[in-house]
Amino acid sequence: MNYQFQFHYVQQAWPQLLEGLQVTVQLTAIANVIALTLGFGIALLVLSKYRLVRVPFMLLIEFFRCTPVLVQILWFFYCVPILFGIYIEPLPMGILALGLNLACFNAEAYRAAIQSVPREQVDAGVALGFSPMQRIRYVVFPHAFRAALPVLITNGITLFQQSALVALVALTDLMYVGKQVATQTYRPIETYTVVALIYFAIAFPVSRIAAWIEHRLDTARA
Repeated sequence: MNYQFQFHYVQQAWPQLLEGLQVTVQLTAIANVIALTLGFGIALLVLSKYRLVRVPFMLLIEFFRCTPVLVQILWFFYCVPILFGIYIEPLPMGILALGLNLACFNAEAYRAAIQSVPREQVDAGVALGFSPMQRIRYVVFPHAFRAALPVLITNGITLFQQSALVALVALTDLMYVGKQVATQTYRPIETYTVVALIYFAIAFPVSRIAAWIEHRLDTARA
């Protein structure tokens, strides 16, 4: 192979790549906050004893879990304005689409964690005179959050990786800027290699932190 690598083209585009990375991080952070809070609420509704409350949210979870993220992003960007006459800027729309997707995955993590809370602890909250909301706040949520934390972090890393899909709807994230640089410089190998390394440099340390937290929690339980 006679191909000669020339990374100086990518080096010249470094400021644009950093701007794209800033959009990616912002998108990931806000969508994660939405997913962490909304996911817990959905989990509580799924665990409701009322079928009319439980079933719609179970279907919502299955819809987001069983359809491709790319299809969901395209649906939000192109179908919502047509069906509801609502136009939202690309970044908020991307946050909404990815946040709802992750919220459904987090809801399943919360549900499993909530069901793992020993019944005796909930009964102790009843004996202490806690209201249902107090039992959720002081008994169920702390234990469930600790149990679900490794999965929630892993889901957050997955969201960071999946955020590259918003480049297909012209949201100027890291992947979109990388695509522009590769097109302008005719250096796709160098450009996409650098983009991949940037994603790896952020995702790998976070994945190690998740593994460390999971190990500490397993040790504590043992």
